[in-house]
Amino acid sequence: MTDPELLSPAGNWDCARAAVAAGADAIFFGLPAFNARLRADNFTEDDLPELMEFLHQHGVKGFVTMNTLIFTSELEAAEAQLRLVAEAGVDALIIQDLGLAKMAREIAPNVELHASTQMTITSPEGLAFVESLFPMERAVLARELSIKEITKITTSPETVTPIEVFVHGALCVAYSGQCLTSESLGQRSANRGECAQACRMPYEILVDGEVQDLGEHRYLLSPQDLAAVDLIPELIQAGVKSFKIEGRLKTPEYVAAVTRVYRKAIDACLSSSISPPPSPITHADRYALEMTFSRGLTTGWLAGTDHPYLTHGRFGKKRGPLLGTITEAQNGWIRLDVPPSEQNPPLKAGDGIVFDAGENRDLEQGARIWKVENDRIIFHRTFSGINFDRIRPGITLYKTSDPALESEIRKFWQNAKLTPKKSPLHLTVAGAPGKPLILRSGESQVTSEQALQEASKHPLNTETLTKQLSRLGDTPYELASLDNQLVGDCHFPLSALNQLRRDLIEKLGPLTSVGAATGATTISYQDLLPKRESSSSLPPQLSILCRSLDQVSAALTCGASIIYCDFEDPRRFKEAVSLVREGTAKIHLATPRILKPGETGYLKLIERAEPDGLLLRNLASLNYYKHRSDLAKTGDFSLNVANPITAALLKDQAALDLLTVSYDLNIGQVLDLLDHAPPEWFEISLHQHMPMFHMEHCVFCTFLSEGTTYKDCGRPCEKHVVHLRDRVGQLHRLQADVGCRNTLFNGRAQTGARFYESLREKGLSRFRIELLDEDSATAIRTIEAYQKLLAERCFPSELLAEVEAIEKLGVTEGTLRSGSL
Repeated sequence: MTDPELLSPAGNWDCARAAVAAGADAIFFGLPAFNARLRADNFTEDDLPELMEFLHQHGVKGFVTMNTLIFTSELEAAEAQLRLVAEAGVDALIIQDLGLAKMAREIAPNVELHASTQMTITSPEGLAFVESLFPMERAVLARELSIKEITKITTSPETVTPIEVFVHGALCVAYSGQCLTSESLGQRSANRGECAQACRMPYEILVDGEVQDLGEHRYLLSPQDLAAVDLIPELIQAGVKSFKIEGRLKTPEYVAAVTRVYRKAIDACLSSSISPPPSPITHADRYALEMTFSRGLTTGWLAGTDHPYLTHGRFGKKRGPLLGTITEAQNGWIRLDVPPSEQNPPLKAGDGIVFDAGENRDLEQGARIWKVENDRIIFHRTFSGINFDRIRPGITLYKTSDPALESEIRKFWQNAKLTPKKSPLHLTVAGAPGKPLILRSGESQVTSEQALQEASKHPLNTETLTKQLSRLGDTPYELASLDNQLVGDCHFPLSALNQLRRDLIEKLGPLTSVGAATGATTISYQDLLPKRESSSSLPPQLSILCRSLDQVSAALTCGASIIYCDFEDPRRFKEAVSLVREGTAKIHLATPRILKPGETGYLKLIERAEPDGLLLRNLASLNYYKHRSDLAKTGDFSLNVANPITAALLKDQAALDLLTVSYDLNIGQVLDLLDHAPPEWFEISLHQHMPMFHMEHCVFCTFLSEGTTYKDCGRPCEKHVVHLRDRVGQLHRLQADVGCRNTLFNGRAQTGARFYESLREKGLSRFRIELLDEDSATAIRTIEAYQKLLAERCFPSELLAEVEAIEKLGVTEGTLRSGSL
């Protein structure tokens, strides 16, 4: 790649046309299966050939999103879709699942492979590990990285893959690929394209058991939207090769408005000789970005950490620009105190507004303006539906829609003359009197039947040849260069020359792509499956994950043989190792879920504690430890092992002893996985509090301090026990890790006790309990209950009753329960 690419979203044909009209270099879109925006319109398989032809005619590339986890039973269908994509001339696949990426590389090698942001690539080491699995043409980084951190990745000696980043659109509060909230609460996995947007809901915060009054700040997990248009020069300087706009659920007006603003910014930067270049972005451009969709526009994490700036908590829905504060309200009209500015949003009849009274957002009022008279904004008393008894001075007003702007953008993309992009044609003309005339382009050439004649006057010259051979009309070509290699003064009938031109164009054939080669190999997904040889079932073994030294002591009291430690402060790992060394148990230390550039020091800290093994939670740690054969290594749930191809790839390339089954699998899918891969490869969490949100956003800093980062927040996470209460009244524990990243754990523990016998029948022998905030006595009771189950001293129903009594917030079968058992 040379110039940076502008990549726009398209959920349907109108969005695709809008993106092309506005200057996108490429679009990304989904098919009905295996894409992370199943609620979008999406294109059908029948659309694909026509869509790719349309895009390629206009010099635009098309990328298909297959950015979900793939279950074992879906591998055959995924293979069929890969073949369809290859034959249709798709330029690239955007993929999350490592096993699917391996399939794509083997089955459709001529289609570019782009690592989705769902792969959670956050460091040079993580990217290097994926690069070691298969070559890629693009890696989309996590959205939580700053420009400084992105630069460390692009300039790392290990990095060979071009980098793509999101520059505009909605931000997920959790790391993409690491959000289990929708799955945990409602079996609608974000890793499967079914996100329920729980981050956009209101929450209460409880500090040490007491509700904290935050006033109108209820949307504690809802970030504002990303708008990095002013950072384009810095991102180009950082080595970013593709700029991605989020929005496959958005309208074609959104796609057109945002694409043309970023096209303008990129072109201005590339054409400027000044560094930094002057910004070409006008107030009208910014207004268009804000009006087409925004919850408030920020630079996200790109400019660095500022937690309150990103997530202020006041609303979670679209807002648009602030108009002002009500100074007077009567029945049917209001007056505003408008902030002094030359760039205030225009206000006219028909515009949509919302009254922000700091109330429940489901109850807030909105309407369209009837008319504007002098300084009064007037609403229709009957049809506006506004209860003016609730409208009072002090309420703020936001503009939510501008029909005139929407109409202008709609006309722009609908009326745009989309001229097919012609391919440059480089021609060579050769021959001499008495010999045929040869017309050549690349490897294709045509030869005249009649010979060239000696010219008595007006010999063929470059000017005449150019004039005749550039008459390419409606063909997909335009003459780019002509190499005249005629020897001597040659005469040739112009009609014959024109026919020769037509013959060559026919031989060249139609353009099918702007760079993609088509075709799939004969390799099948079955060729990539691991061998599953029958073996005798191993006795069951229970491991305990502890998050405090008291829990470690409790596990030792119960005679645990394997203990995983996951402490907020890894400096205490050494103490835990010393404690376990007093007995016969083995201790494995957990890495953080996320490692950013420069954070491998945490891994060195773990090494210095001298554990028996490791619980590896991210791609960077797999890369760091892959040559350590002296340590037992378990890949955790966050690696998203959902099918046997992913399992085989990770086990082999990272030299893992065990893999934790993905939390996205229900019991039927777990059993299916065990049927297609050796069960001795796997461990399953039989009891745990599902880690729902894992986020760079720090709730402690934002809502329990006056600071903006860990440097000035005062560390309230170390002083208080904090829960968030959702709309149905369920409490969820919030914890911070060593990197100040927050995890919100489901308040109800998930248990798979009812499925234990079925798992044993498949040969699974490794089971895990994950403790959260249990005290020593509760931890012992929980551990002993599961020990009895594994020792066949109680029935699952008895354990369920006992664990239900132990867990103060109750238990659920959670993500496992949607199976067929």
